[in-house]
Amino acid sequence: MLALLGIPGDLQTVADQKRYTTEAVAVNTIRRVLGAIPLVIPPLGSDLLDDTLLTTFDGLMVPGGLSNVHPTLYGELPTAEFGPFDRARDSTSLPLIRAALARGIPILMTCRGFQELNVALGGTLRKESDNLSEEKKHGTPASAKTEDERFAIRHTIEVVPGGKLAAIVGSTQVRVNSLHSQLIDRLAPGLVVEATAQDGSIEAVSVEAASGFALGVVFHPEYWAEKDPPSLAILKAFGRAVERYAARKRVSVAREAAHV
Repeated sequence: MLALLGIPGDLQTVADQKRYTTEAVAVNTIRRVLGAIPLVIPPLGSDLLDDTLLTTFDGLMVPGGLSNVHPTLYGELPTAEFGPFDRARDSTSLPLIRAALARGIPILMTCRGFQELNVALGGTLRKESDNLSEEKKHGTPASAKTEDERFAIRHTIEVVPGGKLAAIVGSTQVRVNSLHSQLIDRLAPGLVVEATAQDGSIEAVSVEAASGFALGVVFHPEYWAEKDPPSLAILKAFGRAVERYAARKRVSVAREAAHV
């Protein structure tokens, strides 16, 4: 039986029509690389998160998006420099992350998902300075003309020795892509730093008390999963955790059925 992976979606307005969307790259990677079935979760708020939804999934991937977490959720004013925003996604993804962690559902969070994790657990964000050269910026390269150029692997991170990410990628230094203008300001309680950029900003975290796979990275391993070994290693580690969780669910269901 194929695993089911949930992906929280975005609310976008296209040609004056409201649409529920998500990153096609993340969906395609889940299907093609992990062999799982991706299911997009519409951003309908925390009322959507009942037992029926949560017990459906064998894993959760929270990918990037075209918006930023609303600053009021971490105590800042919603000025234009922090935008654009998607309150519908915030109201769904943040409680979904907390619910998945509480249940031990394997969860991989990338880019906006990484930022959502930090805010969901009580951390804060800050905007990257505009007064930096393109080589030093974490944000999307202004010179990029294609998607491959936007997602180019161009940024070295230092992986914490002995950490969970180090065990996955097998190295203490890897190169990643970088498209984010929001950085971790105050790290949320319970998060463990797994990697930093050369300027000291946090690039990856794990959840210390999580009973299952719970990794957040601010880069996009899903984009180069079939061409970049560290990216593939992250996706495969997540996939193995999903398979283990799904197998435990099947055993539990079988035992319950046997006692009916």
